[in-house]
Amino acid sequence: MNPAVPVPLRRLSADARAAILLPLVLFLLLAAFTPGFATAGNLGNLVVAGLPLLVLATGQTVVLITGGIDLSVTAVIGLTSVLGALVMSGDAGWLRGSPAATPVALAVMLGTGATVGLLNGSCIAWLRMPAFMVTLTTTLFMGGLAVWLAQRQVHAESIYNLPAAFLLLGNRPGLAAGVAIAAAAATHLLLTRTLLGRWFQAVGYNPRTALISGVPVGGTVVTAYVLSGMMASLTSILITARLETGSPSHGRTLLLDVIGAAVIGGTSLFGGKGTVPGTAAGVLFLALLSNGLNQLNLSDFFITMVKGAVILMAALLDVRRNRWARES
Repeated sequence: MNPAVPVPLRRLSADARAAILLPLVLFLLLAAFTPGFATAGNLGNLVVAGLPLLVLATGQTVVLITGGIDLSVTAVIGLTSVLGALVMSGDAGWLRGSPAATPVALAVMLGTGATVGLLNGSCIAWLRMPAFMVTLTTTLFMGGLAVWLAQRQVHAESIYNLPAAFLLLGNRPGLAAGVAIAAAAATHLLLTRTLLGRWFQAVGYNPRTALISGVPVGGTVVTAYVLSGMMASLTSILITARLETGSPSHGRTLLLDVIGAAVIGGTSLFGGKGTVPGTAAGVLFLALLSNGLNQLNLSDFFITMVKGAVILMAALLDVRRNRWARES
């Protein structure tokens, strides 16, 4: 055991520890060559903008650890945003003006995410359907449902006039940060301190061996997708409160980033390996990269190309690591 490495870091894999260093290196480079990047205001905006991705990527990490993938998270964000707004909007909300509007809307949003996750997980675990196809189909259906609901109720894609109690999460960055960090920390403890966390890793590493060892493989897979759906709903809450509107278009651009953050952070696309601190480092890396390139006045198209190249390199490295592990 290396005494120079702090105890919390010793518990992480070498890949996760390396991932934690990436944002620091990128920050130093951008601070040196990008005027105005290292100001307190810019860094504060960067962190606040990255909070929803942290929550979303945390849920995706759990699914990837089990050897699956959840492509439906962005559609869940849009659907739950619309449903929550339809419950509490002062213009067309089903409970408009009621003190129960905000808590009921929050329950509806989290419950919807859990239900979509339960549907995904059940199809994958019990019907033996491929995760890619199941969650892609869910994305198309839930995305279309969100647009239909918004246009049917308000004849527009954006729903305004949300209650002040709900908008506190958007108006108080400290509160939003507390919620996001608490969700990530709770998931980290789940993965590292509970039997369920070990089941996630065992299922992802080798589901047949896990089943022989007594792990309830089907239930574990379903739980992972339910957790991912709830994290997508929580992400929707943060985004909807910050933008002060409910819309089916919220979160549509996050799918590349959410998978990329997990992979950059050391989570394997082949399952069995991943950490929340590593994913958090991946989120911070992508947030720094996007912000720094924006500061250089580069186009969104170019920024997307750069992020895509970085994520592709991380995926190629994961493939190489997995091949080495099989050959050793």
